[in-house]
Amino acid sequence: MATLLTPGVYVIEVPPTARPITGVGTSTAAFFGVANVAPKDMPEKPSSPRRFSDGTVAYTNNNRQVALTGATWPQIPTDATITINGVPYPVESRTSDTVLVLPTGKNPGADVAAGAKYELAVVDRYVQGDAGKPYLITSWEEFKQHFGDFNSGNQYLAHAVYGFFNNGGTRCFVTRLGAQGDLDAALTKAAAIDEIALVAMPLAPDATAAQLNSVQGKLLDHCQGLEDRFAILDSAKAVANDNLVVTGDATGIWVPGNAQGYGAFYFPWVEVSDPLGTAGQTILVPPCGHLAGVYARSDANRGVFKAPANEQLLGVRGLAYAVTKGQQAGLNSRGVNCLRSFYGTPLVWGARTVAPASSEFRYVNVRRFMNFLRESIIQGVAWAVFEPNSPALWKSIVRSVGDFLLGQWRDGALFGDTPQQAFYVRCDATTNPPDVREQGQVVTEVGVAVVKPAEFIVFRIQQQTGG
Repeated sequence: MATLLTPGVYVIEVPPTARPITGVGTSTAAFFGVANVAPKDMPEKPSSPRRFSDGTVAYTNNNRQVALTGATWPQIPTDATITINGVPYPVESRTSDTVLVLPTGKNPGADVAAGAKYELAVVDRYVQGDAGKPYLITSWEEFKQHFGDFNSGNQYLAHAVYGFFNNGGTRCFVTRLGAQGDLDAALTKAAAIDEIALVAMPLAPDATAAQLNSVQGKLLDHCQGLEDRFAILDSAKAVANDNLVVTGDATGIWVPGNAQGYGAFYFPWVEVSDPLGTAGQTILVPPCGHLAGVYARSDANRGVFKAPANEQLLGVRGLAYAVTKGQQAGLNSRGVNCLRSFYGTPLVWGARTVAPASSEFRYVNVRRFMNFLRESIIQGVAWAVFEPNSPALWKSIVRSVGDFLLGQWRDGALFGDTPQQAFYVRCDATTNPPDVREQGQVVTEVGVAVVKPAEFIVFRIQQQTGG
């Protein structure tokens, strides 16, 4: 305390006994996908085309090669047009910085004398993002600038990201892969981005069962290893002989497993408009991008504690399979979340993880809410590191964590009529005996009663005789 020498009133600021914990984000997605768009297929920049006209022309090679003199022009030989005496000629290639080659049959030198003035219009396009590098994307327009518009080279990755934003997503990291085998390195880079909470990788329909299983296993291992993210997994496009049952091989629906429930599996693929086809044409795509958007929308509207189910899939015109109630009965308990259409509206009609049916983490919202609690507490109590390990610190931790959980209970995330029924926080001499303190540890025990989704709504209806 400062030394007080002059009589008067003094106000001294003191640190609070408890510091607030702010909940971490839960809806930032990471998408991985094999994509390769040709430079000429990337979108034009708003400044395109750039025009240059400070020189004259000369001709060689049967008048197909145009040499520019007195010019300073960009190193972009293709996707350009040169206009000589009012006649435009497309540029096919270049032989040097200032010599352009025109297509066969385009020989302005046969008609226009050397020394004529020219105008060179260069199409200025965005450059495709580097393979293996994660890019933060906050809109569909940003995706196009880094990875191109819908194109045969990026088709399934593009549909996933478009579906994400169309269904309520706001932030995602996109990594373009040169080949599926590059996923390991991409996941290593993604591990360093704490903001990521959802991961997905849409595969093309020709992906083999082995490729699909490999990708899903790597995504699940990535999420379980970090304990702060959740995998959204797609089924194969087609099921052999329409055998809609869970099997251990390719004769039916194969579902990956994860004891801790760090992922959810969805079936079937969704039908969306195909921008590359004719008017009205549709295409089947993996649903993971649309589902990541649904997760984000549900988190924003209700909270991560609410299961992202009974939610509409926006932008979806149909489903690859019309799953019936009877068929879903054999799939739901095995960890297959079905997408079903009710009166023409496609809905997410499942909220199970890939954990066993008996697991405490069998519901998507429970697993994701526990991830949320863990990360929020880790970040919110970081101030306690290296503080004196004393009862004063223990009380501050209990107060901080308790206040945070009280807010979650008030929001409806925890079950119980009173806070005492919904959660407890213990950090005292019983959790921190001398031998624990000697190791430099502060142990806090937290118990929560997470709300489970009302998966089966039952009404008991009885007919009574009128009196």
